[in-house]
Amino acid sequence: MGVTRVSFEKGKGRGFARDLKKRVNEYFEKNDLSKNADAGMVAKTIILLTVYFGAYGLILTGWFSPLQMLAYCLVMGVGMAGIGFSISHDALHGAYSSNKWVNKILGLSFDLMGANGYIWKITHNVIHHTYTNIYEHDEDLEVAEFIRLSPNAEHKPIHRFQHILAFFAYSFATLFWVFVKDYWYFLKPDLGPYENKTHPVSEWIILIVTKLLYYSYMLVIPYLILPITWWQLAIGFLVVHFTAGVILGIIFQLAHVVEGTDHPEQNKEGNIENAWMIHQMETTANFAHENKLLSWYIGGLNYQIEHHLFPKICSVHYPEVSKIVREVAEEYGVPYNYNESFLKAVRSHYRTLKLFGKHKDVPAEHIPSY
Repeated sequence: MGVTRVSFEKGKGRGFARDLKKRVNEYFEKNDLSKNADAGMVAKTIILLTVYFGAYGLILTGWFSPLQMLAYCLVMGVGMAGIGFSISHDALHGAYSSNKWVNKILGLSFDLMGANGYIWKITHNVIHHTYTNIYEHDEDLEVAEFIRLSPNAEHKPIHRFQHILAFFAYSFATLFWVFVKDYWYFLKPDLGPYENKTHPVSEWIILIVTKLLYYSYMLVIPYLILPITWWQLAIGFLVVHFTAGVILGIIFQLAHVVEGTDHPEQNKEGNIENAWMIHQMETTANFAHENKLLSWYIGGLNYQIEHHLFPKICSVHYPEVSKIVREVAEEYGVPYNYNESFLKAVRSHYRTLKLFGKHKDVPAEHIPSY
């Protein structure tokens, strides 16, 4: 397997990285805290799994009208996104527990939602977290041909409408995972910077078994048990995925494709002229720290800066870690991109989509920071 690597300047930002790591470690040591999940995180895990599978179980009782079952499908979609944010994400990063088997078992919650945890760890944990906002390396910048999420991507006429089309595209995110994306990534030889990528037989088996399990409990069992037609089943299934897809799609885009975040290009040697931790600060944004309910539901992903810098720390600790990161960033003159509210972040993403869609060339100075 060959890998086309992008290197980062190790000298630049060395002091920032050293002091930041030191102070974060001191915070956990002085307060005698584990970097993994706490009781609150465990409680949230139980609540979200109950919401999703509880709504599913109520649908299977057949006690409700089609319209009421549709409402439960909406609840399932909300629960599905929450499980992805708050359980799967931490577990697949190895941040939920210090026990790798706990992380592995909880990581299977991602597969139970119809996606594949193994592929996610490659495209997200390795590729996205290493090559954040670097076009042709960061897989998260390639949502669809008609969506331009980087100013370094080829500009097409259809991109003029992407600030409208994007939100519809996001709603198909989980549906695409379930039926296309995972198979496509398993079969394609090149994945991000990886060339001739091969996958273990065990992962192929897990892919097939979990996909069949998902199709069975979401499509086959309801059709056999409930007094509904195939098109009613299809509508319910789509409502689950459109709900989860648009929630997941929007939340993840608010971290990197907003005003103020950088989209660096490689120099002639193929390198990024910055230290990796500085690169993460410049390409990532936070939002709505004061919205406690939102923070709870999305697993602290409104603290994406802290997550990118310390992906092995459980999301429940990000609010406190963010205070340290912000303080050190100010001392070293490093940017800390932040939108005060969820709606401000959405509007910033909308304006960025419009800018990237309208203009072929977008100079850095034309991407304001709010």
